[in-house]
Amino acid sequence: MNDRRATMAEVAAAAGVSVPTVSKVVNGRPDVSPATRRRVEEVLRVRNYSPPRARTRDRVGLIDLVFIDLGSPWAMEILAGVEEVAHRADTGVVVSAVHGRKRTRPDRRWLEQLAARRSDGVLLVLSELSSAQQAQLDELGIPVVIVDPAGAPAPGVPSVGATNWAGGVAATEHLIGLGHKRVAVIGGPTDVLCSRARVDGYRAAMNAAGLKIPAGYVRTGDFLSPTGYRETQVLLSQAKPPTAIFVCADQMALGAYEALYERGLRVPDDISIVGFDDLEEARWGIPPLTTVRQPLLEMAGMGTRMLLTLINGEELDTLRVELSTSLVVRSSTAAAGESA
Repeated sequence: MNDRRATMAEVAAAAGVSVPTVSKVVNGRPDVSPATRRRVEEVLRVRNYSPPRARTRDRVGLIDLVFIDLGSPWAMEILAGVEEVAHRADTGVVVSAVHGRKRTRPDRRWLEQLAARRSDGVLLVLSELSSAQQAQLDELGIPVVIVDPAGAPAPGVPSVGATNWAGGVAATEHLIGLGHKRVAVIGGPTDVLCSRARVDGYRAAMNAAGLKIPAGYVRTGDFLSPTGYRETQVLLSQAKPPTAIFVCADQMALGAYEALYERGLRVPDDISIVGFDDLEEARWGIPPLTTVRQPLLEMAGMGTRMLLTLINGEELDTLRVELSTSLVVRSSTAAAGESA
């Protein structure tokens, strides 16, 4: 009798389904039809399938932390929050950046390296996994927690985020409250969940105030300074340029500062600016930047604690955590002038 354990791929082939579907059945996820579930369970029984590595296995004291960008102060805030909690748990952190055609998704080589070093768990930051990658991690018994997910997490995958929509509302309402009617927005990538939520918050606040959003007032960047600079130049070239801009990341806001300086415009005398994140450099800008504080250290620490809970074989109280944002008013916003 052959005692070799069947792989998840072999079970999928025998049952005529995909590997992610087998993973869902193995992990008890609900989004599988009863007939498919029965067929997969029968193959699992006949093939004597069992996960190769139980989550109660001996820990190696190592977690993977995956970013889409390692060069930003935003990433350093997240890293500091993860390292603080991991250090107290006597756990090492391997840091890597996403490579591949889809910028928010790790490539195959990363997954192979992860399996080789036998990491205890994975923290993904502004990233996501394909269903096949998730199935492979399930088969390896490696838990995953997503911090600030790029898209809606798959069922059963825990995540930590911030109240991005509420932050977008607060930023825009602040500008409207100062008398600004021509308020533009520079968002982040449209395929990133937090970016869409911030822009949606802006739209909601403008609609609630009865203010129209002119064509060309909703711009798209990538959270980095050069696109803040570029899109501000575009906004300033409008027939009626805005008197205020909600820039959905502090780094882009500093790029907006540079564009305004080149045009001989002053912040906030000519244009008010609100950012998002409350990075360290926000308070050192000239003038200091009004921004929406995103609790990055707390988000990173919460995500790490959730991951360590899963690594220890324990259940989480909730799979979805959202921490509150708050508006921090500094000197980059002022009352609209008479021409606003």
